[in-house]
Amino acid sequence: MRLVLLGLPGAGKGTQGEQIAEKYGIPHISTGRIIREAIASGDGVGPLVDSYITKGELIPDELAIQMVYERLSKPDCKEGWILDGFPRTVPQAIALDQRLVQSGLDVQMAFDIRISQGEAIDRIAKRRMCSNCGAVYHLKHYRAKGKGVCDSCGGDLYRRSDDTEETARKRLTVYMMQTHPVVHYYSLDGRLYSVDGVRPIDDVFADIDHYLQRLTKSNSVGEAQ
Repeated sequence: MRLVLLGLPGAGKGTQGEQIAEKYGIPHISTGRIIREAIASGDGVGPLVDSYITKGELIPDELAIQMVYERLSKPDCKEGWILDGFPRTVPQAIALDQRLVQSGLDVQMAFDIRISQGEAIDRIAKRRMCSNCGAVYHLKHYRAKGKGVCDSCGGDLYRRSDDTEETARKRLTVYMMQTHPVVHYYSLDGRLYSVDGVRPIDDVFADIDHYLQRLTKSNSVGEAQ
């Protein structure tokens, strides 16, 4: 099962990715997490990546592809994966397809989790993240049970430096210019599935899982690789 999650910043890609990973036992690969880990390391490509992210800009294709390819080569990806935050441009999507076809693989489904730009800005500005495990919360829709601490591990919750309304607007502009065309790229050959993201988390997942069950049934009878 090889999946791509698309949608505006704040659409809930990370949350849905974790639920898919839990049910189907494949890794949820968040490029956002890969990027944050690189920045936190302070070496290698970290400072270069940070220079783009703090301005609300996308990192260059070549750099993004390098980071993602390194992750896909790890053993836990052998049975499949969920890409969250990549590809962010059509050239990245093309490069991913070209790499996969060399191994006789492909992206089987791409999901576009749809929310409005106003909803995206509200979600981003009120988003909080666990400093320890990376779990994501929201001050209105998905509050932590404990004040300021993560329900899962007890880590402190914080607001990311790029989770401001000003930066959110910049990110939305960049998304519409550079990433939204990826939605059309996957729609051209029938790999795109759209779901309404302005609903409870479990309802969104139910829609996604409906399509995934079709995929697993196809796999069981040899209709898809």
